[in-house]
Amino acid sequence: MYALKRDKRDEEDGGSGNPFNNLEKTTVLQEARTFNETPLNTRKCANILTKMIYLLNQGEQLATVEATEAFFAMTKLFQSNDPTIRRLVYLCIKELAGIAEDVIIVTSSLTKDMTGKEEQYRPAAIRALCTITDGGMLQAIERYMKQAIVDKNSSVSSAALVSSLHMMKSTPDVVKRWVNEAQEAVNSDNVMVQYHALGLLYQIRKNDKLAISKLLTKYTRTTLKSPYAVCLLIRIASKLIEDDDAGLESPHFDFIESCLRHKSEMVIYEAAHAIVNMKSTTPRELAPAVSVLQLFCASSKPTLRFAAVKTLNKVAMTHPAAVTACNIDLENLITDSNRNIATLAITTLLKTGSESSVDRLMKQITSFMSEISDEFKVVVVQSIRSLCQKFPRKHNVMMNFLSGILRDEGGFEYKKAIVDTIINIIEDSPDGKEAGLAHLCEFIEDCEHTSLGVKVLYLLGKEGPKTSQPCKYIRYIYNRLILEKASVRAAAVSSLAKFGAHCEELLPNILVLLQRSLLDCDDEVSDRATYYLNILYQKEAKRTLLPIHLEWFVSFCCWFGKKLCISTH
Repeated sequence: MYALKRDKRDEEDGGSGNPFNNLEKTTVLQEARTFNETPLNTRKCANILTKMIYLLNQGEQLATVEATEAFFAMTKLFQSNDPTIRRLVYLCIKELAGIAEDVIIVTSSLTKDMTGKEEQYRPAAIRALCTITDGGMLQAIERYMKQAIVDKNSSVSSAALVSSLHMMKSTPDVVKRWVNEAQEAVNSDNVMVQYHALGLLYQIRKNDKLAISKLLTKYTRTTLKSPYAVCLLIRIASKLIEDDDAGLESPHFDFIESCLRHKSEMVIYEAAHAIVNMKSTTPRELAPAVSVLQLFCASSKPTLRFAAVKTLNKVAMTHPAAVTACNIDLENLITDSNRNIATLAITTLLKTGSESSVDRLMKQITSFMSEISDEFKVVVVQSIRSLCQKFPRKHNVMMNFLSGILRDEGGFEYKKAIVDTIINIIEDSPDGKEAGLAHLCEFIEDCEHTSLGVKVLYLLGKEGPKTSQPCKYIRYIYNRLILEKASVRAAAVSSLAKFGAHCEELLPNILVLLQRSLLDCDDEVSDRATYYLNILYQKEAKRTLLPIHLEWFVSFCCWFGKKLCISTH
């Protein structure tokens, strides 16, 4: 593609500027009139086509009239034999096919390119032609598609096969007649052609279990050259085993297990992944797959290490004993330069390690928590939650770690995972209740997420009155009552009322605090305050044998007057 001249400021910035940042749809559509000029300025036309494709891929919406006008102007470019222009035209046709009208006008031009001698035009022409072809027109090009599927040029054959896969969604009856050509393409020496042909055969037969079983039997007995095709066979076999609920008794399982000894690392991992994800597998049946993944943990390729440790992490959730043999290899990955790999290694060790290794692992996690993404931080927190249930005596160590990361920056899902874990510790471990509540009180002082603030306030109302010093939580709750949004204030009112109901020594102070919410601008808050005050004053009256306080009665009258005025207006 033609190089675009960069602005001088972009060159000074190291060329990082986007030359299409300030494009306007109207300007580009007006520039498209250049396509009608004679002679054609190929450099300028290529620039305009690139702009048009950029706008469409950025989500710019074109009206039908605008798209049709641009499409018909673009068809004039078929007069040019410039390869860059021609390939850009194919891309534009695919982008405008669903918007513009009468796009079938270019069918003859695309068919000519598809069957021509220019090899660099043919694959792109096939893809563009199949994009604009509907069921009525497909029969007209069926002969050309069959020829293209078995073409000697691998790019042409792959383009025809992939286009056939897409057309299966709209015209399956026509595509099913191309089975013989697809079977011939499976015997191709090209790895991608073989993979695409097998994929087309599967799509044609996927609703017939007997046909799929025959397909598997046929190609599992032969040695396919394409590792992509073998991976697809493994997935088909796994799905068939799952659908038939055949389990490990299925003959197809033997094929999957044999792929663990394949020469391609991709196929080996796919087979291990399939075995790990099968239902009702036992640690003994998992052993071969785990052994392969253990070898991958020591690979020099980061992708293999990541894939292996991620899969082992998943196995550790259901069969931690099966992964114990990999602990030494996983510990070596803790210092991996790729922090995502190190995170998964530690979380796997947390699920499979012993109680004595918890302290050491927590220290290692702390050292790089700031260097990983929120997605992996959530994985770490979830592992710690399961570890708390496994080793309840270590809740102090884990609570200190959680309180530390709770103060760090992070998104909603990350903070929610931490809060949920602390709540689980509070509910499961009485010894860690007060420490956990104290950490959550500090958290809601600067909490940006309303739903988390509400959750913590309800927890304080439930657990706070049962602690040895319930009065120390009142300040945190009342701060929310005067500083936060309406939903948080409503939760704070409910929480305060629970303290008043369960702690008689705090009841007079709680009544004073709740009275200040009677005239809250939000109806939910004021209604809750009125309701709880009524209940608590009755409790106070029964306890002291005194009538309802005059002060509360005056406040209630003020509130009722406010409601009456609002309803009148």
